[in-house]
Amino acid sequence: MAKKALITGITGQDGSYLAELLLEKGYEVHGIIRRASTFNTSRLDGIYSDPHSPKNRLFLHYGDLSDASALSRLVAKIQPEEVYNLAAQSHVRVSFDSPEYTADITGTGTIRLLEAIREVGIKPRFYQASSSEMFGKVMEVPQTETTPFYPRSPYGAAKVYSYWITVNYRESYGMHASNGILFNHESPRRGETFVTRKITRAVAHIHAGLQDKLFLGNIESKRDWGYAKEYVEGMWLMLQQDEPDDYVLATNETYTIREFLEVSFSRVGLDWQKYVEFDPVYCRPAEVDLLIGDYSKAKKKLGWEPKTKMHDLAKLMVDADVALLKAHREGKTKLNA
Repeated sequence: MAKKALITGITGQDGSYLAELLLEKGYEVHGIIRRASTFNTSRLDGIYSDPHSPKNRLFLHYGDLSDASALSRLVAKIQPEEVYNLAAQSHVRVSFDSPEYTADITGTGTIRLLEAIREVGIKPRFYQASSSEMFGKVMEVPQTETTPFYPRSPYGAAKVYSYWITVNYRESYGMHASNGILFNHESPRRGETFVTRKITRAVAHIHAGLQDKLFLGNIESKRDWGYAKEYVEGMWLMLQQDEPDDYVLATNETYTIREFLEVSFSRVGLDWQKYVEFDPVYCRPAEVDLLIGDYSKAKKKLGWEPKTKMHDLAKLMVDADVALLKAHREGKTKLNA
């Protein structure tokens, strides 16, 4: 009998890649989608359109991390063996504009899901999507599982709460609950408001003569960028361990946004400095200047390590956005895929 997995945030970048991975492994996959996400399932289209994909093993349910009773009903109905909590208001800059909403979904939403699991009385293995933004104003370089947290945004603070409540439920109720502290992970499925995808999408449009300028905030911030498709495998590996634990997934390499710009624009033979302009509206009230993660624990205990680093990732994303724009102009696909 197929193992059941429940994914919150299944329509997002990570959720769609994780759903594909679990389906390939023979799981029955259940995803929670908000009513507002009904027409925002484009990242899942590939699963349905693949003629070799058994569609009957992917099920979508209406629900929301703000609705505790609905979460309890769904957990009781599905009875999953694995639960992956990927849903969040995950845009750092937006969290400054909507701090209360971010706290409610990204922070309190996690305890609603954990309580639903506890009250229903089942014993699934639980994965909490934690974030390198919890390190914020970093206390040491590189950051590991033992580096103190110092969040610099409402999003980072909410993620710290979710991290510790996951640890608390693990220690209080014996839950197999693990935190994945994932550093920035990108892909062609990344949302268009996130800086990497904003850049690669702009490259495609500027190269095609459809856009003149790209406006960005602080381009000297340093980030540790990996490939989302590889990171979801790390999530799965955490829940296959005999004991729950917390792991950093990263590349142990850091680059500035400026360097990401250089690689991306040069992919299509353009000089980024001719097209990029500074706009303070995109700056955060409190900046996170440097993130670089040490994934040695994940390598040792999970056998996980990143394969795709920043340079190849940027090229992969530019190529995908160029192809997407070309297909759209030929009438073959929607642009917001």
